[in-house]
Amino acid sequence: MSNIGSYEERVKNFEWSIAEKELGYEPGGDINIGWYCTDRICQMGKASKMAILWEGLGGVEKKYTYNDLRLRTNTMASFLIGLGVNQGDRVCLFMDKVPELYIGVLSVLKMGAVAQPLFSAFGDESLFIRLENAGTSAIITQRKHVGKVRQILDKLPGLKNIIIIDHDGKKELKERETVFAMDSAVQVEHFDVAKTKAESPSVLHYTSGTTGQPKGVKHVHYSLISQYLTTKWVLDMQEDDIYWCTADPGWVTGTSYGIIGGFATGATNCILDTGFSAESWYRFIQKYKVTMWYSAPTAIRSLMKAGDELVKQFDLSSLRHLASVGEPLNAEAVIWSEKVFGKAFHDTYWQTETGSMMIVNVPGLKIKPGSMGKPFPGITATVLDENTYEPVSGPNKPGLIAFRPGWPAMMRTYWNNEETYQKKFKNGWYLSGDKAFLDQDNYFWFIGRDDDVINTGGHLVSPFEVESALLEHEAVAESAVVAKPDEVNMEVVKAFVVLNEGFEPGDMLELQIMNFIRKKLSPLAMPQEIEYLDKLPKTRSGKIMRRLLHAKEWGHDIGDVSTLEDD
Repeated sequence: MSNIGSYEERVKNFEWSIAEKELGYEPGGDINIGWYCTDRICQMGKASKMAILWEGLGGVEKKYTYNDLRLRTNTMASFLIGLGVNQGDRVCLFMDKVPELYIGVLSVLKMGAVAQPLFSAFGDESLFIRLENAGTSAIITQRKHVGKVRQILDKLPGLKNIIIIDHDGKKELKERETVFAMDSAVQVEHFDVAKTKAESPSVLHYTSGTTGQPKGVKHVHYSLISQYLTTKWVLDMQEDDIYWCTADPGWVTGTSYGIIGGFATGATNCILDTGFSAESWYRFIQKYKVTMWYSAPTAIRSLMKAGDELVKQFDLSSLRHLASVGEPLNAEAVIWSEKVFGKAFHDTYWQTETGSMMIVNVPGLKIKPGSMGKPFPGITATVLDENTYEPVSGPNKPGLIAFRPGWPAMMRTYWNNEETYQKKFKNGWYLSGDKAFLDQDNYFWFIGRDDDVINTGGHLVSPFEVESALLEHEAVAESAVVAKPDEVNMEVVKAFVVLNEGFEPGDMLELQIMNFIRKKLSPLAMPQEIEYLDKLPKTRSGKIMRRLLHAKEWGHDIGDVSTLEDD
């Protein structure tokens, strides 16, 4: 029997207080995510239960019980306070998927600071933009990544502490640097957990928009209510589950469900820090007897590409429930997973801004391959007409996916950007920026983004950010960036470039420009193709018409070109 029971019954009788009661939270009282994910589980008699099963390169393993988690978060939180980190300060976690990243997020929350997880693949420019915007006061990182921090340190006077978790003592520490060795530090048995309230800030995640710099999405400790209940009902988390969320905590899924949901429900959480290969993933599932697997369509399509025969070489019979997030899960992937695993991936839809799952395929609800599913109980979702912002009438009519504000994990603002935050709301609805239609059974079907943001492998990339970085390359005079179709990632970054005089198109230059972006921003933002043009299509007022370039890539009708400047 699944946790959710009958979807219809749950919708009819739903109140968020269901989660509050299960967690023992009294409205108005203290609520600290760090405590709920560690101390509370120990108080429930599960101190010796395995919390983390971690594997790194070369098969290196580490294991931590919930009591280990409690002690290490106490120790790390005490260390941060000792450095002068205060409640409300932003603490960035800039690491690979090592145990310190997961334990670090909970430690930061436990002492009342704001956790700011960022992808370790980010280049120094991407890192700088996000640290400066957040006014980050401390960063926890590794030797292999500290060089990027050092490069931008002189521009970040407010960044007082750089904490290195794996310093080997061979090289001298630089300005503002300090060392914290989690496993060898003297463990702190008792720690006064910060008395955070429902609206106290918890996590700051950065997401890319169409224009301007990335936006800091501010979440609060009350988000736990949504994250806990969706983990329990949608991921169907059971007492003895071995749970693997493949997402990096630099992405909201890796925090909301790879950390908060997994630990708050007391599950055993598996972490693989070796990059992607179909063989290593299957071996990992077999070795740790993974039962609940939450992954992304890009990974699933890559597994499909590796072929059905490979699956047969492993014993994956432990798998009980599969779910997916990040981008549309195509029908073929659902049908394939049923064929090779004997179970369908259950697609889920939500965003950095929503903080928790919104439209879902819950266990027991009939799956329509290719559909996003139905709203989670307690979530009011609809498709709005793009002109009136009223719900569309009748099935199969495209419009904007929208939600009634007020669920616990909803973002509270964009950091230092309230004006942009307010634009996300129209006519009493939160606008997701995505398009869909409803079928006759009220299932949601994804159509695409309502803006130019590129969704590559579930990660949003801002065309503006890539274009700005391209212009910093000496060869580039003008640039325009659009999405290009891709078999595995759905879409990837393509750049159109006008060169400065004295530069000639060629493979070597293309490689140089690609690497320039990869180092400056991230591998995800790197163009997979560069096309050289004599000039970019522009309106008479000089605005680049990305729409034309996008239409050309996707084979769409280019539409009205009356505003295009004359040749």
